[in-house]
Amino acid sequence: MTYRETVNLGEKVLSMADIAEAKTDAWFLLEMVCKIDRSFYYLHMAEEMPEEQMSEYQIALRKRAEHVPLQYIVGETEFMGLKFKVNSSVLIPRQDTETLVEEALKVVRPGMRVLDLCTGSGCVIVSILHNVSDVEGYAVDISKQALNVAKENARLNDVPVLFEHSDLFDHVTGTFDVIVSNPPYICTDEIAKLMPEVRDFEPMEALDGKEDGLYFYRKIIGQCKQYLNPEGHLLFEIGYDQGQKVSALMREIGFHDVQVIKDLARKDRVVTGML
Repeated sequence: MTYRETVNLGEKVLSMADIAEAKTDAWFLLEMVCKIDRSFYYLHMAEEMPEEQMSEYQIALRKRAEHVPLQYIVGETEFMGLKFKVNSSVLIPRQDTETLVEEALKVVRPGMRVLDLCTGSGCVIVSILHNVSDVEGYAVDISKQALNVAKENARLNDVPVLFEHSDLFDHVTGTFDVIVSNPPYICTDEIAKLMPEVRDFEPMEALDGKEDGLYFYRKIIGQCKQYLNPEGHLLFEIGYDQGQKVSALMREIGFHDVQVIKDLARKDRVVTGML
């Protein structure tokens, strides 16, 4: 079977499995397995694909047809223009979360100490340190497996982050100028309605925000004052309908200049405030 016939077959298989981006995913899987780019493909698409690569492609195709996320199959994704390794121990970095990083970059300055709670893949803290020099970066997560991925991503992108295994602030010491967090914020009852790629394959402990989705916001906001320096900033990623509730929680304990920031889709995505 030629390269062209193979990628066409891939698109057909994925379309039959109700994969939304069947054509794009079929190409990315071919690119991964054969280690080729589009220039190579167009020059050689009428040639026979090596049998060993065909077998690998079929395995990858079956996984994607079962709704295993493309990024887990490929093993990496792009975020803020950087490459990040991912596996099923971490949430896949999404464009929505770039809004959190962009807002953090407005307040982070050289010499500051920055803490990332619920770091997951490390995409937020790594992106901040990649863009601002001379920042002390710290990150924690309750998952040791997630921390292993985050450490690899810090090495991959050549930024110095101190990672700690901790349930929120449990093993955090010192104070910080900026605290950022993308905590679990999906209501437990809503998880069953998520896309199968998310519901069945991404880590549940990184999704489930308990009954009303606000459990981790309450915990972080309730404890953060002793870890924030005067005029320190707290920034959260939020669900599209949580802006006012999280803002109210922050104001209740004394945060000022509390703002709700929209993402590129014009949905509420980030809440920021200063102590």
